[in-house]
Amino acid sequence: MNIEKLKDVESEFFDAYPKGFEDEKLIRMVKKFNPEKLEAYSKEAFKKENFSDPHFITESYFKTIQKSVMVSLFDKVKLRDVIKALTSYEKDMLSIELYELLYGNKKNGFEGLVEFLAEFGMAKWTLVTLVPYSFNRQTEYFIKPTTTKNIIKYLEVPNLIYKPRPTYAFYKQYTKVLDNIKSKVSKPLSFDNAAFTGFLKMGIEICSE
Repeated sequence: MNIEKLKDVESEFFDAYPKGFEDEKLIRMVKKFNPEKLEAYSKEAFKKENFSDPHFITESYFKTIQKSVMVSLFDKVKLRDVIKALTSYEKDMLSIELYELLYGNKKNGFEGLVEFLAEFGMAKWTLVTLVPYSFNRQTEYFIKPTTTKNIIKYLEVPNLIYKPRPTYAFYKQYTKVLDNIKSKVSKPLSFDNAAFTGFLKMGIEICSE
């Protein structure tokens, strides 16, 4: 990874926004993003005891996606139609994968959710990673394809190849990379993992101008 470029990204970001995410230019964006509200909903909706009701969990999965400004309207509409058409058995399956992802074997849950969504042509990084991110904002990452590709390319991250279909192997490796980057920049930039990758996105865009 190119540490010199990373430091340039950080420097340019603070030149543009001296107070970081508390800068007046970014406050409106942060309020619209509102990660605390998303986290509060997610932690309440996905309590362990709620998984005894697959219909509730299925609805909660969609509502979590719906509440986020980070998922495209197109994907929200398409997912809404998929959720409406699910059978009771399919809701059971979705609920099981989400439980594994949040409380059980994360690898199995991640891959199971990918397989489930793939049946409907919806195996997308945003739809797979939003729930674990919203449930654990400081440890899990929300993956946006364009941002991810730009970070890997601009910071010259070695041995990491992005692919459109989500895989746990890539997620785990990329998470390690992002954790490493976090350790090398100012702490106020990493109060939330989606904001942190947002900082990288904005900083890289400034440096690329």
